[in-house]
Amino acid sequence: MTEPPKSDLPWDRPRFRNWLAVARVHSLWAQRMAQALQPLGLRMAQFDIMANLLYEPGMTQQRLAEKLFVGRSNLSMALPDLEASGWVRRDADAEDRRVRRLYLTAEGEALARQALAEETTLLDEMMQVLTDEECNLVGTLMRRLGDSLKQGVIVKPSS
Repeated sequence: MTEPPKSDLPWDRPRFRNWLAVARVHSLWAQRMAQALQPLGLRMAQFDIMANLLYEPGMTQQRLAEKLFVGRSNLSMALPDLEASGWVRRDADAEDRRVRRLYLTAEGEALARQALAEETTLLDEMMQVLTDEECNLVGTLMRRLGDSLKQGVIVKPSS
């Protein structure tokens, strides 16, 4: 079997190589974050739910699923564990009894704040190798890429 010519492989292309760097950083950060959450008795998916409820209390399960980029069925499996742990509660909406609003309990809020402090510490440590200007540039570029993907717009560079 003949090896394909190296020029057919993408690893030397800057866009591919740079995107792999972003993916690797995210993967390494996720591993570190999972380790930081372990002593708190939290998994990453649980923390994602709780952090979003800390940021936006009272959101619906549908809204939370949209924010987390998961299906409602995935949340339907995770929420009972969070409720059983005493960290999350589901309340009926005052105007529409069919709608359930999600809230952290006092214990859940305290735990979410503790986990968020761990995340902030890790992010600060990770980002300290960048200047403030570089850090802001990374954010600007990632938001631009995210917006493009959300809109389904793929723009080819002009040169």
